[in-house]
Amino acid sequence: MELNKLTAHQLLGLLKEGVIKSSDVILALKERIDVIDSQINAYVRKNEKIELSYVQNGPLQGLPVAVKDNICTLDLNTECCSKILEGFKPPYDATVISKLKSQGAYIFPLKTNMDEFAFGSSCENSCFGPAHNPWNLEYVCGGSSGGSAAAVAADEAIFALGTDTGGSIRQPASFCGVVGLKPTYGRVSRYGLIAFASSLDVIGPITKDVYDSALILSIISGYDPYDSTCVNLSVPDFTQNLSKDIKGIKIALPKEYFIEGLDKDVEQNIKEAIEVLKKLGASFTEVSLPHTKYAVATYYIIATAEASSNLARFDGVQYGLRINSFEGDSSLLQMYKTTRAKGFGEEAKRRIILGTFALAHGYYEAYYLRAQKVRTLIKKDFEEVFKEFDCILTPTSPTAAFKIGEKIREPLKMYLSDIFTISANLAGIPAISVPCGFTKKGLPVGLQFLAGYFREDMLLQVAYNYEQNTIWHKMKPKI
Repeated sequence: MELNKLTAHQLLGLLKEGVIKSSDVILALKERIDVIDSQINAYVRKNEKIELSYVQNGPLQGLPVAVKDNICTLDLNTECCSKILEGFKPPYDATVISKLKSQGAYIFPLKTNMDEFAFGSSCENSCFGPAHNPWNLEYVCGGSSGGSAAAVAADEAIFALGTDTGGSIRQPASFCGVVGLKPTYGRVSRYGLIAFASSLDVIGPITKDVYDSALILSIISGYDPYDSTCVNLSVPDFTQNLSKDIKGIKIALPKEYFIEGLDKDVEQNIKEAIEVLKKLGASFTEVSLPHTKYAVATYYIIATAEASSNLARFDGVQYGLRINSFEGDSSLLQMYKTTRAKGFGEEAKRRIILGTFALAHGYYEAYYLRAQKVRTLIKKDFEEVFKEFDCILTPTSPTAAFKIGEKIREPLKMYLSDIFTISANLAGIPAISVPCGFTKKGLPVGLQFLAGYFREDMLLQVAYNYEQNTIWHKMKPKI
Protein backbone atom coordinates (compact mmCIF):
# COMPACT_ATOMS: atom_id res chain seq x y z
CA MET A 1 0.00 0.00 0.00
CA GLU A 2 1.49 3.34 -1.10
CA LEU A 3 0.27 5.59 1.71
CA ASN A 4 1.37 8.82 0.04
CA LYS A 5 -1.12 8.18 -2.79
CA LEU A 6 -4.15 8.00 -0.52
CA THR A 7 -6.52 10.81 0.37
CA ALA A 8 -6.79 12.32 3.85
CA HIS A 9 -10.09 10.60 4.59
CA GLN A 10 -8.78 7.23 3.41
CA LEU A 11 -5.75 7.58 5.68
CA LEU A 12 -7.87 8.70 8.62
CA GLY A 13 -9.88 5.49 8.30
CA LEU A 14 -6.69 3.41 8.44
CA LEU A 15 -5.34 5.45 11.36
CA LYS A 16 -8.55 5.00 13.35
CA GLU A 17 -8.49 1.26 12.75
CA GLY A 18 -4.88 1.11 13.93
CA VAL A 19 -3.72 -0.37 10.61
CA ILE A 20 -1.08 2.35 10.23
CA LYS A 21 0.56 5.07 12.33
CA SER A 22 1.01 8.72 11.42
CA SER A 23 4.76 8.13 11.29
CA ASP A 24 4.16 5.64 8.44
CA VAL A 25 2.46 8.36 6.40
CA ILE A 26 5.17 10.93 7.14
CA LEU A 27 7.90 8.44 6.18
CA ALA A 28 6.10 7.59 2.91
CA LEU A 29 5.98 11.29 2.02
CA LYS A 30 9.61 11.84 2.97
CA GLU A 31 10.71 8.95 0.75
CA ARG A 32 8.60 10.24 -2.14
CA ILE A 33 10.05 13.75 -1.77
CA ASP A 34 13.60 12.38 -1.65
CA VAL A 35 12.99 10.52 -4.92
CA ILE A 36 11.22 13.09 -7.09
CA ASP A 37 11.22 16.61 -5.66
CA SER A 38 14.56 17.43 -7.26
CA GLN A 39 12.58 17.33 -10.54
CA ILE A 40 9.45 19.14 -9.35
CA ASN A 41 10.78 21.63 -6.76
CA ALA A 42 7.42 21.71 -4.99
CA TYR A 43 9.12 22.21 -1.63
CA VAL A 44 11.69 24.78 -0.52
CA ARG A 45 14.39 24.53 2.18
CA LYS A 46 14.51 20.74 1.96
CA ASN A 47 17.25 20.61 4.61
CA GLU A 48 14.63 21.07 7.36
CA LYS A 49 14.36 18.08 9.70
CA ILE A 50 11.24 15.94 9.24
CA GLU A 51 10.17 14.38 12.53
CA LEU A 52 9.06 10.82 11.75
CA SER A 53 7.90 9.76 15.20
CA TYR A 54 5.29 12.50 15.50
CA VAL A 55 2.04 11.30 17.04
CA GLN A 56 -0.81 13.63 17.98
CA ASN A 57 -4.22 12.99 19.48
CA GLY A 58 -7.20 14.58 17.73
CA PRO A 59 -9.42 13.95 14.71
CA LEU A 60 -6.55 14.38 12.23
CA GLN A 61 -4.36 11.91 14.17
CA GLY A 62 -0.99 13.25 13.13
CA LEU A 63 -1.88 13.55 9.45
CA PRO A 64 0.73 15.80 7.75
CA VAL A 65 -0.26 19.04 6.01
CA ALA A 66 1.94 20.96 3.56
CA VAL A 67 1.88 24.73 4.02
CA LYS A 68 2.50 27.51 1.51
CA ASP A 69 5.51 29.68 2.28
CA ASN A 70 3.42 32.80 3.06
CA ILE A 71 1.49 31.31 6.01
CA CYS A 72 3.22 31.85 9.35
CA THR A 73 4.41 28.77 11.23
CA LEU A 74 6.02 29.12 14.66
CA ASP A 75 9.83 28.98 14.51
CA LEU A 76 9.73 27.57 10.97
CA ASN A 77 11.09 29.74 8.16
CA THR A 78 8.35 31.63 6.33
CA GLU A 79 9.84 33.76 3.56
CA CYS A 80 7.20 34.11 0.82
CA CYS A 81 9.91 32.70 -1.48
CA SER A 82 11.51 36.15 -1.42
CA LYS A 83 15.10 37.13 -0.64
CA ILE A 84 13.87 40.11 1.38
CA LEU A 85 12.41 37.81 4.06
CA GLU A 86 15.47 35.56 4.15
CA GLY A 87 15.74 33.74 7.47
CA PHE A 88 12.46 35.02 8.92
CA LYS A 89 11.03 32.68 11.58
CA PRO A 90 7.59 33.80 12.80
CA PRO A 91 7.12 34.01 16.58
CA TYR A 92 3.58 32.65 16.26
CA ASP A 93 1.34 30.36 14.22
CA ALA A 94 -1.27 31.62 11.78
CA THR A 95 -4.81 30.91 13.02
CA VAL A 96 -5.32 28.22 10.35
CA ILE A 97 -2.17 26.47 11.60
CA SER A 98 -3.35 26.67 15.21
CA LYS A 99 -6.72 25.19 14.20
CA LEU A 100 -5.09 22.31 12.34
CA LYS A 101 -2.72 21.61 15.21
CA SER A 102 -5.62 21.63 17.68
CA GLN A 103 -7.22 18.87 15.59
CA GLY A 104 -4.05 16.79 15.63
CA ALA A 105 -2.44 17.69 12.30
CA TYR A 106 1.32 17.48 11.80
CA ILE A 107 2.66 20.64 10.18
CA PHE A 108 5.12 19.43 7.57
CA PRO A 109 8.38 21.37 8.15
CA LEU A 110 9.05 21.87 4.43
CA LYS A 111 7.10 24.85 3.09
CA THR A 112 5.73 24.75 -0.45
CA ASN A 113 7.12 26.79 -3.32
CA MET A 114 5.22 29.85 -4.58
CA ASP A 115 5.51 32.97 -6.66
CA GLU A 116 7.27 35.63 -4.57
CA PHE A 117 4.70 37.23 -2.23
CA ALA A 118 2.04 35.39 -4.30
CA PHE A 119 2.79 37.64 -7.30
CA GLY A 120 2.31 35.37 -10.29
CA SER A 121 0.34 32.72 -12.13
CA SER A 122 3.08 30.22 -12.89
CA CYS A 123 5.28 29.71 -9.80
CA GLU A 124 8.24 31.03 -11.77
CA ASN A 125 8.72 34.16 -9.63
CA SER A 126 10.34 32.32 -6.71
CA CYS A 127 13.80 32.94 -5.32
CA PHE A 128 14.08 29.14 -5.05
CA GLY A 129 13.45 28.61 -8.76
CA PRO A 130 10.25 27.50 -10.51
CA ALA A 131 8.12 24.54 -9.51
CA HIS A 132 7.36 22.10 -12.32
CA ASN A 133 4.11 20.47 -13.37
CA PRO A 134 4.14 16.74 -12.45
CA TRP A 135 2.16 15.93 -15.62
CA ASN A 136 4.91 17.39 -17.81
CA LEU A 137 8.05 18.85 -16.24
CA GLU A 138 8.50 21.33 -19.09
CA TYR A 139 5.24 23.05 -18.12
CA VAL A 140 4.31 25.39 -15.27
CA CYS A 141 2.25 24.14 -12.34
CA GLY A 142 0.33 27.42 -12.06
CA GLY A 143 0.55 30.04 -9.37
CA SER A 144 0.92 31.43 -6.98
CA SER A 145 0.21 28.29 -4.89
CA GLY A 146 2.03 26.18 -7.46
CA GLY A 147 4.17 24.25 -5.01
CA SER A 148 1.14 23.20 -2.97
CA ALA A 149 -0.75 22.00 -6.08
CA ALA A 150 2.29 20.22 -7.54
CA ALA A 151 3.03 18.48 -4.21
CA VAL A 152 -0.54 17.17 -3.92
CA ALA A 153 -0.66 16.09 -7.59
CA ALA A 154 2.68 14.27 -7.35
CA ASP A 155 1.69 12.54 -4.09
CA GLU A 156 4.36 14.45 -2.17
CA ALA A 157 1.60 15.76 0.12
CA ILE A 158 -1.70 14.36 1.36
CA PHE A 159 -3.24 17.82 1.29
CA ALA A 160 -1.91 21.37 1.37
CA LEU A 161 -2.84 24.91 2.25
CA GLY A 162 -2.68 27.60 -0.41
CA THR A 163 -3.80 31.20 -0.70
CA ASP A 164 -6.04 32.74 -3.33
CA THR A 165 -5.91 36.45 -4.18
CA GLY A 166 -6.96 36.24 -7.82
CA GLY A 167 -7.10 32.50 -8.51
CA SER A 168 -3.90 31.33 -6.83
CA ILE A 169 -5.51 28.16 -5.41
CA ARG A 170 -7.87 27.33 -8.26
CA GLN A 171 -5.62 27.97 -11.27
CA PRO A 172 -2.70 25.76 -10.10
CA ALA A 173 -5.22 23.12 -8.99
CA SER A 174 -6.61 23.18 -12.53
CA PHE A 175 -3.14 22.98 -14.10
CA CYS A 176 -2.12 20.07 -11.85
CA GLY A 177 -5.36 18.06 -11.92
CA VAL A 178 -6.30 18.40 -8.24
CA VAL A 179 -9.07 20.13 -6.24
CA GLY A 180 -8.63 23.74 -5.13
CA LEU A 181 -11.14 25.59 -2.93
CA LYS A 182 -11.33 29.34 -2.38
CA PRO A 183 -13.70 30.02 0.55
CA THR A 184 -15.88 33.11 0.93
CA TYR A 185 -13.87 36.15 2.03
CA GLY A 186 -14.27 36.20 5.81
CA ARG A 187 -14.97 32.47 6.21
CA VAL A 188 -11.33 31.64 7.10
CA SER A 189 -9.09 33.82 9.26
CA ARG A 190 -6.25 35.63 7.50
CA TYR A 191 -4.35 36.19 10.75
CA GLY A 192 -0.79 35.00 10.16
CA LEU A 193 -1.01 35.23 6.39
CA ILE A 194 1.69 37.54 5.02
CA ALA A 195 -0.57 39.84 3.04
CA PHE A 196 -0.52 40.47 -0.71
CA ALA A 197 -3.84 42.33 -1.12
CA SER A 198 -5.76 42.42 2.15
CA SER A 199 -9.26 42.83 0.67
CA LEU A 200 -8.75 39.88 -1.71
CA ASP A 201 -6.56 37.30 0.08
CA VAL A 202 -8.14 34.02 1.23
CA ILE A 203 -6.58 30.83 2.65
CA GLY A 204 -7.98 27.51 1.43
CA PRO A 205 -7.20 23.82 0.88
CA ILE A 206 -5.70 22.02 -2.11
CA THR A 207 -6.63 18.34 -2.00
CA LYS A 208 -6.86 15.10 -3.98
CA ASP A 209 -10.65 15.03 -3.92
CA VAL A 210 -13.68 17.12 -2.92
CA TYR A 211 -14.34 15.22 0.31
CA ASP A 212 -10.92 16.23 1.64
CA SER A 213 -11.60 19.87 0.76
CA ALA A 214 -14.85 19.73 2.73
CA LEU A 215 -13.10 18.05 5.64
CA ILE A 216 -10.29 20.61 5.85
CA LEU A 217 -12.57 23.60 5.31
CA SER A 218 -14.65 22.50 8.31
CA ILE A 219 -11.49 22.64 10.44
CA ILE A 220 -9.90 25.91 9.29
CA SER A 221 -13.11 27.98 9.10
CA GLY A 222 -14.59 30.05 11.91
CA TYR A 223 -14.53 33.38 13.66
CA ASP A 224 -11.20 34.78 14.82
CA PRO A 225 -10.98 37.98 16.94
CA TYR A 226 -7.46 38.54 15.57
CA ASP A 227 -8.88 39.15 12.06
CA SER A 228 -11.34 42.04 11.83
CA THR A 229 -12.59 40.80 8.45
CA CYS A 230 -13.43 37.31 9.74
CA VAL A 231 -17.20 36.80 9.94
CA ASN A 232 -18.80 35.40 13.10
CA LEU A 233 -20.87 32.59 11.59
CA SER A 234 -21.34 29.02 12.78
CA VAL A 235 -19.30 26.49 10.83
CA PRO A 236 -21.18 23.44 9.54
CA ASP A 237 -19.62 20.06 8.89
CA PHE A 238 -19.15 20.50 5.16
CA THR A 239 -18.84 16.74 4.61
CA GLN A 240 -22.45 16.06 5.71
CA ASN A 241 -24.39 16.94 2.54
CA LEU A 242 -21.85 15.99 -0.10
CA SER A 243 -23.68 12.90 -1.34
CA LYS A 244 -27.07 14.63 -1.53
CA ASP A 245 -28.18 14.53 -5.18
CA ILE A 246 -28.33 17.64 -7.36
CA LYS A 247 -31.66 17.06 -9.08
CA GLY A 248 -33.30 20.41 -9.66
CA ILE A 249 -30.12 22.40 -9.03
CA LYS A 250 -30.04 25.45 -11.30
CA ILE A 251 -26.64 26.28 -12.77
CA ALA A 252 -25.82 29.47 -14.66
CA LEU A 253 -23.47 29.59 -17.66
CA PRO A 254 -22.07 33.13 -18.07
CA LYS A 255 -21.58 33.87 -21.75
CA GLU A 256 -18.59 36.13 -20.95
CA TYR A 257 -16.60 33.03 -19.90
CA PHE A 258 -17.17 31.15 -23.16
CA ILE A 259 -15.46 33.55 -25.50
CA GLU A 260 -12.97 33.65 -28.34
CA GLY A 261 -9.56 32.73 -26.94
CA LEU A 262 -10.88 29.83 -24.90
CA ASP A 263 -8.73 26.82 -25.77
CA LYS A 264 -10.66 24.26 -27.85
CA ASP A 265 -9.58 21.33 -25.67
CA VAL A 266 -10.66 23.19 -22.55
CA GLU A 267 -14.01 24.08 -24.13
CA GLN A 268 -14.65 20.47 -25.16
CA ASN A 269 -13.94 19.15 -21.66
CA ILE A 270 -16.24 21.77 -20.12
CA LYS A 271 -19.05 20.81 -22.53
CA GLU A 272 -18.65 17.15 -21.59
CA ALA A 273 -18.77 18.09 -17.89
CA ILE A 274 -22.02 19.97 -18.46
CA GLU A 275 -23.55 16.85 -20.02
CA VAL A 276 -22.56 14.80 -16.95
CA LEU A 277 -24.26 17.31 -14.67
CA LYS A 278 -27.38 17.36 -16.85
CA LYS A 279 -27.67 13.58 -16.48
CA LEU A 280 -27.48 14.07 -12.72
CA GLY A 281 -30.51 16.34 -12.85
CA ALA A 282 -29.00 19.84 -12.96
CA SER A 283 -30.44 22.42 -15.34
CA PHE A 284 -28.44 25.05 -17.23
CA THR A 285 -29.27 28.54 -18.46
CA GLU A 286 -27.03 31.07 -20.16
CA VAL A 287 -26.69 34.34 -18.22
CA SER A 288 -24.68 37.53 -18.48
CA LEU A 289 -22.17 38.98 -16.05
CA PRO A 290 -21.75 42.21 -18.01
CA HIS A 291 -18.91 43.78 -16.04
CA THR A 292 -16.64 40.74 -16.39
CA LYS A 293 -14.73 42.50 -19.17
CA TYR A 294 -13.46 45.04 -16.64
CA ALA A 295 -12.35 42.46 -14.07
CA VAL A 296 -8.68 42.13 -15.07
CA ALA A 297 -8.07 45.89 -15.15
CA THR A 298 -9.97 46.39 -11.90
CA TYR A 299 -8.12 43.58 -10.16
CA TYR A 300 -4.64 44.71 -11.17
CA ILE A 301 -5.29 48.23 -9.90
CA ILE A 302 -6.71 47.16 -6.53
CA ALA A 303 -4.32 44.25 -5.98
CA THR A 304 -1.15 46.20 -6.83
CA ALA A 305 -2.27 49.21 -4.77
CA GLU A 306 -2.80 47.02 -1.71
CA ALA A 307 0.45 45.14 -2.39
CA SER A 308 2.36 48.43 -2.54
CA SER A 309 0.98 49.37 0.85
CA ASN A 310 1.55 45.95 2.43
CA LEU A 311 5.11 45.54 1.16
CA ALA A 312 6.21 48.92 2.49
CA ARG A 313 6.95 47.19 5.83
CA PHE A 314 9.80 45.15 4.32
CA ASP A 315 12.67 47.60 4.64
CA GLY A 316 15.52 45.64 6.21
CA VAL A 317 15.02 47.11 9.67
CA GLN A 318 13.06 44.58 11.73
CA TYR A 319 13.38 41.24 9.95
CA GLY A 320 14.68 39.52 6.85
CA LEU A 321 17.41 40.74 4.54
CA ARG A 322 19.46 43.83 5.49
CA ILE A 323 22.19 45.30 3.26
CA ASN A 324 24.53 47.42 5.39
CA SER A 325 27.61 47.82 3.22
CA PHE A 326 27.48 50.82 0.88
CA GLU A 327 29.99 52.67 -1.21
CA GLY A 328 30.21 56.25 0.06
CA ASP A 329 26.68 56.42 1.50
CA SER A 330 25.76 54.85 4.84
CA SER A 331 22.46 56.68 5.35
CA LEU A 332 19.28 54.97 6.52
CA LEU A 333 17.58 55.88 3.23
CA GLN A 334 20.35 54.21 1.25
CA MET A 335 19.97 51.07 3.40
CA TYR A 336 16.26 51.01 2.53
CA LYS A 337 16.95 51.46 -1.18
CA THR A 338 19.71 48.86 -1.40
CA THR A 339 17.87 46.27 0.68
CA ARG A 340 14.64 46.58 -1.29
CA ALA A 341 16.49 46.67 -4.64
CA LYS A 342 18.32 43.43 -3.87
CA GLY A 343 15.57 41.79 -1.85
CA PHE A 344 12.58 42.07 -4.18
CA GLY A 345 12.34 40.20 -7.47
CA GLU A 346 11.36 41.69 -10.81
CA GLU A 347 7.62 40.98 -10.56
CA ALA A 348 7.42 42.28 -6.98
CA LYS A 349 9.08 45.53 -8.05
CA ARG A 350 6.69 45.83 -11.01
CA ARG A 351 3.63 45.48 -8.77
CA ILE A 352 4.97 47.87 -6.14
CA ILE A 353 5.56 50.51 -8.82
CA LEU A 354 2.13 49.98 -10.42
CA GLY A 355 0.39 50.12 -7.05
CA THR A 356 2.28 53.16 -5.84
CA PHE A 357 1.37 54.98 -9.06
CA ALA A 358 -2.33 54.07 -8.66
CA LEU A 359 -2.33 55.51 -5.13
CA ALA A 360 -0.31 58.62 -5.97
CA HIS A 361 -1.75 62.09 -5.47
CA GLY A 362 -3.58 63.10 -8.61
CA TYR A 363 -4.16 59.49 -9.74
CA TYR A 364 -5.98 57.97 -6.76
CA GLU A 365 -9.47 58.98 -7.93
CA ALA A 366 -8.77 58.17 -11.58
CA TYR A 367 -7.52 54.65 -10.84
CA TYR A 368 -7.99 53.18 -7.35
CA LEU A 369 -11.29 54.85 -6.48
CA ARG A 370 -12.76 54.09 -9.90
CA ALA A 371 -11.60 50.49 -9.66
CA GLN A 372 -13.41 50.13 -6.34
CA LYS A 373 -16.61 51.41 -7.93
CA VAL A 374 -16.30 48.89 -10.78
CA ARG A 375 -15.63 46.19 -8.20
CA THR A 376 -19.04 46.98 -6.68
CA LEU A 377 -20.66 46.53 -10.09
CA ILE A 378 -18.95 43.15 -10.55
CA LYS A 379 -20.20 42.12 -7.10
CA LYS A 380 -23.76 43.17 -8.00
CA ASP A 381 -23.60 41.11 -11.22
CA PHE A 382 -23.05 37.97 -9.15
CA GLU A 383 -25.69 38.90 -6.60
CA GLU A 384 -28.29 39.24 -9.35
CA VAL A 385 -27.44 35.82 -10.79
CA PHE A 386 -27.57 34.12 -7.39
CA LYS A 387 -31.11 35.40 -6.85
CA GLU A 388 -32.22 32.83 -9.45
CA PHE A 389 -29.43 30.25 -9.62
CA ASP A 390 -27.73 27.92 -7.14
CA CYS A 391 -24.30 28.17 -8.67
CA ILE A 392 -22.29 29.22 -11.72
CA LEU A 393 -20.15 26.98 -13.93
CA THR A 394 -17.11 28.18 -15.90
CA PRO A 395 -13.71 26.94 -17.04
CA THR A 396 -11.11 27.57 -14.31
CA SER A 397 -8.59 28.86 -16.84
CA PRO A 398 -8.88 29.67 -20.57
CA THR A 399 -5.99 27.27 -21.26
CA ALA A 400 -4.25 24.31 -19.72
CA ALA A 401 -0.71 24.76 -18.36
CA PHE A 402 1.78 26.56 -20.59
CA LYS A 403 5.50 25.95 -20.98
CA ILE A 404 7.95 27.29 -18.41
CA GLY A 405 9.38 30.55 -19.76
CA GLU A 406 6.58 31.02 -22.30
CA LYS A 407 4.93 34.04 -20.64
CA ILE A 408 7.40 35.18 -18.00
CA ARG A 409 8.63 38.10 -20.13
CA GLU A 410 5.13 39.14 -21.18
CA PRO A 411 3.33 40.24 -18.00
CA LEU A 412 0.04 41.10 -19.73
CA LYS A 413 -0.30 37.59 -21.20
CA MET A 414 0.53 36.15 -17.77
CA TYR A 415 -2.07 38.37 -16.08
CA LEU A 416 -4.75 37.24 -18.55
CA SER A 417 -4.33 33.62 -17.46
CA ASP A 418 -6.33 34.61 -14.34
CA ILE A 419 -9.23 36.06 -16.33
CA PHE A 420 -11.78 33.44 -15.17
CA THR A 421 -10.77 33.39 -11.50
CA ILE A 422 -10.24 36.98 -10.37
CA SER A 423 -13.92 37.99 -10.40
CA ALA A 424 -14.64 35.65 -7.47
CA ASN A 425 -12.01 37.46 -5.41
CA LEU A 426 -13.31 40.90 -6.34
CA ALA A 427 -16.82 39.83 -5.31
CA GLY A 428 -15.66 37.82 -2.28
CA ILE A 429 -17.69 34.71 -3.23
CA PRO A 430 -16.55 31.07 -2.81
CA ALA A 431 -15.29 29.05 -5.78
CA ILE A 432 -13.80 25.62 -6.41
CA SER A 433 -11.82 24.00 -9.23
CA VAL A 434 -12.15 20.27 -9.89
CA PRO A 435 -10.47 18.12 -12.58
CA CYS A 436 -12.64 17.57 -15.66
CA GLY A 437 -10.38 16.00 -18.28
CA PHE A 438 -7.22 16.44 -20.29
CA THR A 439 -5.99 18.22 -23.39
CA LYS A 440 -4.61 16.33 -26.39
CA LYS A 441 -1.14 16.98 -24.90
CA GLY A 442 -2.12 15.15 -21.73
CA LEU A 443 -2.39 18.24 -19.51
CA PRO A 444 -5.21 18.54 -16.92
CA VAL A 445 -8.22 20.81 -17.38
CA GLY A 446 -10.14 22.37 -14.49
CA LEU A 447 -13.88 23.01 -14.07
CA GLN A 448 -14.87 25.94 -11.82
CA PHE A 449 -18.04 26.29 -9.74
CA LEU A 450 -18.97 29.55 -7.99
CA ALA A 451 -21.71 30.03 -5.39
CA GLY A 452 -23.24 32.79 -3.27
CA TYR A 453 -21.73 34.15 -0.08
CA PHE A 454 -21.03 31.45 2.52
CA ARG A 455 -22.63 28.79 0.31
CA GLU A 456 -19.62 26.49 0.33
CA ASP A 457 -22.08 23.70 1.13
CA MET A 458 -23.75 24.14 -2.27
CA LEU A 459 -20.40 24.48 -4.01
CA LEU A 460 -19.05 21.27 -2.49
CA GLN A 461 -22.27 19.33 -3.07
CA VAL A 462 -22.32 20.07 -6.81
CA ALA A 463 -18.56 19.52 -7.17
CA TYR A 464 -18.72 16.22 -5.27
CA ASN A 465 -21.60 14.91 -7.38
CA TYR A 466 -19.70 15.73 -10.55
CA GLU A 467 -16.46 14.24 -9.25
CA GLN A 468 -18.02 10.97 -8.11
CA ASN A 469 -19.51 10.42 -11.55
CA THR A 470 -16.23 10.91 -13.41
CA ILE A 471 -12.75 9.38 -13.24
CA TRP A 472 -10.57 12.48 -13.47
CA HIS A 473 -9.74 12.84 -9.76
CA LYS A 474 -8.32 9.29 -9.79
CA MET A 475 -5.81 9.99 -12.57
CA LYS A 476 -2.15 10.27 -11.52
CA PRO A 477 0.87 11.71 -13.35
CA LYS A 478 3.46 9.14 -14.40
CA ILE A 479 6.40 10.46 -12.47
